[in-house]
Amino acid sequence: MLTSKNIIDLEYEFGAHNYHPLPVVLERGEGVFLWDVEGEKYYDFLSAYSAVNQGHCHPKIVSALINQSQQLTLTSRAFHNNVLGHYEQFITKFFGYDKVLPMNTGVEGGETAVKLARKWAYEVKKIPNNSAKIIFVEGNFWGRTLGAISSSTDPTSTKGFGPFMPGYEIIPYNDLDALKESLKDPNVAAFMVEPIQGEAGVVVPDDNYLKDAYELCKESNVLFIADEVQTGIGRTGKMICCDHHGFKPDILILGKALSGGVFPVSAILASNEVMLTIQPGEHGSTFGGNPVACKVAIAALNVIKDEKLDLNAEKMGVIFREKLQLYIDKSNIVEKIRGKGLLNAIVIKDEENSDIAWNMCLKMAENGLLAKPTHGNIIRFAPPLIINKLDLNHCIDIIIKSLKEFE
Repeated sequence: MLTSKNIIDLEYEFGAHNYHPLPVVLERGEGVFLWDVEGEKYYDFLSAYSAVNQGHCHPKIVSALINQSQQLTLTSRAFHNNVLGHYEQFITKFFGYDKVLPMNTGVEGGETAVKLARKWAYEVKKIPNNSAKIIFVEGNFWGRTLGAISSSTDPTSTKGFGPFMPGYEIIPYNDLDALKESLKDPNVAAFMVEPIQGEAGVVVPDDNYLKDAYELCKESNVLFIADEVQTGIGRTGKMICCDHHGFKPDILILGKALSGGVFPVSAILASNEVMLTIQPGEHGSTFGGNPVACKVAIAALNVIKDEKLDLNAEKMGVIFREKLQLYIDKSNIVEKIRGKGLLNAIVIKDEENSDIAWNMCLKMAENGLLAKPTHGNIIRFAPPLIINKLDLNHCIDIIIKSLKEFE
């Protein structure tokens, strides 16, 4: 049997060096747990960046995958299949939209939303051709395609990859005055934003920011695009994070947990007015809307709904933040905790020591819990939404025990 080191060495020798994973080699997952090739057991507190909200290898989702893959996997969209229409009806009713455009990955969802907004701008809003502008915010992250990094303010994403996409404007996050000023331009087609910035370190805006931003967009006839690839599907304690604020975005981007982590599935939901601006041949994907993805997504959404995982995320998130806050109040090294539902992060005070959060995560792994740092001094915590109170309290003990070793 190959050891963890053997497998890591293989990846390093034959794979591109575009990731820097923790030195843990996983071979099995079930529920909230993962096991490495040596048989060590861990709590998963990353959930594949919220792709496995329903827990690893949920039997209902895996069953949907297996059953459909034994009948029909792919036809492309050159032909109809007997599953896509049912899925489209299911997901549009589930989230309350007229139409869905199925894709595969989150970044494809973002690209699709931008294309939709531009087409709507020219066809409906009558913005002059090739003049449409999309507003983004600093600290955003929606992938690493050229279209996505063109909106990024992270030099790691942008250095060496220009030139960038025109027609983008980047303003400060959580700044309504900046948005109001940008919306004065009549050529603005859309405002695209994460309700909570995940990759930036679980940055939560002011309570009124999203709803007021939505209202400002409505006043200016601008589409509000919610990137809920990470915050959606129950993660923040509601089915989508915008539900906390009582409004429905004009374009909703979903991915990750839309499949429970067993298959690449993303979806873009919008009204007839927006979606029907795209005509045959103008956008698509060979794999988008394939039968396996459709069956898997239906099963994954039903698991969230039937098991009330959004409600569990809300309850467990409160416990998690309250108990960690008791430790943080006395800590010399942890500055604060922030988050909503089961999407949370702690900020480490020692920003100059770029390795400290990484070393903390190594210590947590040693103690049986897997998490990953972001932006140097931030550690994100996002366990599967199925976690119960007993396991959560045990995990809190592991986290605090690990952090105390750095006090």
